Amino acid sequence: MKPIENGGPWLGPLGRDADVVVASRVRLARNLAGFPFTNRANTAQRREVVSMIRDRSQGAAWGRMLGWVDFQACQAEQRTQMVERHLVSKQFAASDAPRAVGISADETLSVMVNEEDHLRIQAMYSGLRIDECFAAASAFDRGAESALDYAWHHRWGYLTACPTNVGCGIRVSVMLHLPALRLTSELDRVRRAAKELHLALRGFHGEGSEPMGDFYQLSNQITLGMRDEEVVGELRDRIIPQVIRYERLARETYRAKAPGAARDRFIRAAALLTHARLMPLDEAMKLLGRLRLGIASGLTEAIDSTLVHRLLLQVQPAHLALARPGDPLETLEQQSAARATLLRDALAPLRASIG
Repeated sequence: MKPIENGGPWLGPLGRDADVVVASRVRLARNLAGFPFTNRANTAQRREVVSMIRDRSQGAAWGRMLGWVDFQACQAEQRTQMVERHLVSKQFAASDAPRAVGISADETLSVMVNEEDHLRIQAMYSGLRIDECFAAASAFDRGAESALDYAWHHRWGYLTACPTNVGCGIRVSVMLHLPALRLTSELDRVRRAAKELHLALRGFHGEGSEPMGDFYQLSNQITLGMRDEEVVGELRDRIIPQVIRYERLARETYRAKAPGAARDRFIRAAALLTHARLMPLDEAMKLLGRLRLGIASGLTEAIDSTLVHRLLLQVQPAHLALARPGDPLETLEQQSAARATLLRDALAPLRASIG
């Protein structure tokens, strides 16, 4: 894969409301008629699904935007790198079954074949850009549906392996940075509200993952009986703006009550990131999250959020290892040392600014 400096959904322009919303994603779940769901299909059937989708996409206008990767031929670190970049799911990367992923050159669109469903079409952009994600995913979906026979029922809609996706099969999610809601002990209220609204609040890598650096993914859980435009509009116009407002109010409250503490948290994070010789992943994510909050609060102009977003990827284990092919990182201490060096070098302007 190309170096992340050349593009990708995490990098600029950051998009609307980027102080709170790191990235937006729309994912569509689709299956092919005449084939069992992926978890029920045998190896030959899964291989046929991969071949059919790849063959019919190549040369078609809707398929030319993708470069296909045979996942079975990928090294373990390359698979993990795609998980870290949110191009594929952990479940997809861990499977040994025949599968493939198509990825656009700018990495805003990726299509997993033989994940939980035969097709998982996802588009991802930085900031609050749900409409752009929906347009990109839908464009590919319309092309694919014209060439493939989707599993669809006149009453239930698109048929999917998981009942929560039956219907329009759409999952709209945003990655949120919510440090102030946690600092002011308001995050539990957001969790309760999300549950009541049939939303899921998950960790940095989505389902089954833990929050790192106060980054969370918020997404819908119900698609049955709704049109995809309804799901998109509900999150875009009502739910996400409310969460953004809560987080911004919490930031104002925290800064007003403890302005010295807010600045001290930022300075301590900057000092550790720019001087430490060992840096475990969880600590790096926590400290980078504090830098991001400091940038949004106007505490520094030495660096910007685009650099922080890039570092959120570069400090991940597979990215770190693949960036140093001649220097195998076999132990956690070696990884920690390499991560610390990376951060010190990248954040040199910040070090100079804090003295």
